[in-house]
Amino acid sequence: MPKGKKSLAPNPAEPPLVITKTDREAWDDEADAVVVGFGGAGACAALEASANGARVLVLDRFHGGGATAISGGVFYAGGGTHIQSEAGATDDADEMFRYLSLEVKGVVAEETLRDFCDTSVDNLTWLEEHGVPFEASLCPYKTSYPTDDYYLYYSGNEGFSPYKEAAKPAPRGHRAKGAGLPGESFYEPLRASAHRAGIEVEYEARVTRLVIDSRNRVLGVEYRQIKKGFWSSLYRRLNQAGVAIVKYNPKVAAKLRKHCFQIEADHSVLKRVRAINGVVLAAGGFIYNRDMVKEIAPKYRSGMPLGTASDNGSGILLGQSVGGKTDLMDRISAWRFINPPEAFAKGMIINQNGERYINEFMYGAAVGEAMVEHNDGVAILIINGELKKLAREQCKPGKAQWFQRAPALLNLWFNSKEAKTVDELAKVAKVPLETLRKTLDEYNDAADGKMADRFNKGSDRMHAMRNGPYFAINAGIKSKRFPCPTLTLGGLVVDERTGQVKSEDGGVIPGLYAAGRNAVGVCSRQYVSGLSIADCVYSGRRAGGAAARGEMYAAKDAPTPVQSSPIEAKSLEGIPAIHQAQVADPSPEAHQGTSRRPRRDGPYPRQSLNRTIRRPGGATRVSSSQRGRLPKRAP
Repeated sequence: MPKGKKSLAPNPAEPPLVITKTDREAWDDEADAVVVGFGGAGACAALEASANGARVLVLDRFHGGGATAISGGVFYAGGGTHIQSEAGATDDADEMFRYLSLEVKGVVAEETLRDFCDTSVDNLTWLEEHGVPFEASLCPYKTSYPTDDYYLYYSGNEGFSPYKEAAKPAPRGHRAKGAGLPGESFYEPLRASAHRAGIEVEYEARVTRLVIDSRNRVLGVEYRQIKKGFWSSLYRRLNQAGVAIVKYNPKVAAKLRKHCFQIEADHSVLKRVRAINGVVLAAGGFIYNRDMVKEIAPKYRSGMPLGTASDNGSGILLGQSVGGKTDLMDRISAWRFINPPEAFAKGMIINQNGERYINEFMYGAAVGEAMVEHNDGVAILIINGELKKLAREQCKPGKAQWFQRAPALLNLWFNSKEAKTVDELAKVAKVPLETLRKTLDEYNDAADGKMADRFNKGSDRMHAMRNGPYFAINAGIKSKRFPCPTLTLGGLVVDERTGQVKSEDGGVIPGLYAAGRNAVGVCSRQYVSGLSIADCVYSGRRAGGAAARGEMYAAKDAPTPVQSSPIEAKSLEGIPAIHQAQVADPSPEAHQGTSRRPRRDGPYPRQSLNRTIRRPGGATRVSSSQRGRLPKRAP
């Protein structure tokens, strides 16, 4: 940001509001369960909570959907789904478990991963019952994403070593039926089902902070909502336009977001809602909080953010504001997909030393991890004239999705440096000549079947490049012409039985749950297509059901209640400082009149509130008194 210019973006999360005794006048509304975020995880949490008999209120900063609605709509499922069976593919939960064990690498307990696999068939059926469409058309070739002719495919590394030796490969990428990137085909049926179930959803409602008691139990949330009518409609349209254009013109999208921030600041009202049983955080990752990415995972800062403006870390920061523990925050998935066209994958990727470092047919996230974590973000794709001609042929309409063909052709035209000889290739690629010559000779020998490839790439997937011309394409994470999509994988640590957020002191935070990319889950170590959405469904249903039932934790896990002073909000290490908010309500008119939802006595007695106390750490405590009630919050 230019010096002297103040960001219009609001703080993702404010310090918590501490209330020692509850009073109905402190709240504008109440529900059994409050869900923060209405993307894939939030929708699943809300539906499951409602199915368990809870009155549910969902709050979403924009108009729902989140990253799920703009995704490829792929749900990673196995264990013998009816889609797999109809397509002639065999699979079982044990094979799925063995494969994912290699990808997950212990990021969740073995029992949790086993349950994830054992319930996979049921979760697919559950999605179909809510209207999500799938189809049993199996893609016959390996690709990062199939054409609209196919809706079941091998979406991970199942067919490569060492995975194929550990588990029988099976196609588990269940793509929602729809053209192009059918994220909406996956999400919109869930939204419609939530509305049919009577779940109340408030859009254009940004949660600003949590409300807790003196023992750090989460009582509810405070949020700002755009005034309904002209401003909420304009806000929605500006945001939708920004989401649609961000991949093609990030600067224009950023300007549209600024207009949204200004509307939030000038035309919103402050409200509080009480959560009788619990709050579920499902507000997405933090890839769009660029300061946060720079601070926590600077190696990935130059990557292209994949998601929406909702992915600003607000849910994670809300959890941290009350002592929630985080993990794997530096785990970011970088997607260096080069196939299709397959001709690119038949070439070779080298680092700045002129050495290969991976099987080029591996899943894009695996290539991206090797590129960023072990090769300084460098990936130089080497092909020759024969492969370039083949790549152009494979980029014709109907042979790949438009969003795969377009960047491939642009890189062939504008991002490839030509060299007639290996000596010239070393110069244009800026790598050591002798190392490059050795790498190319070994690759050619493996392609001709004279030796085994050191990265287990089959000779049928290689192309000998003994003659020029050669072409070097910059595919590194800093490439401006070959953007590398990135998304965050870490989040709040949760009890894997209930989704309840764990605290830094080893206990749990009563009344607070997390799901999706707000929580550490099955995909937090490594990403394969469909695994994040599958985790959103699994963790969303887990957290929503537990919150509806009021499940907290096993007795042996219960922390000893702190009888001293209320929790003090602290600056979050590695994260930009959070400003202290005012308790006074700048929009008192929003609190006049009665709530739409009838009040009823809950587990907390009615008490009068009359004064606020500023705490040194940034938290705000509202204490009880017999001498009067909390006055109207001043504008």
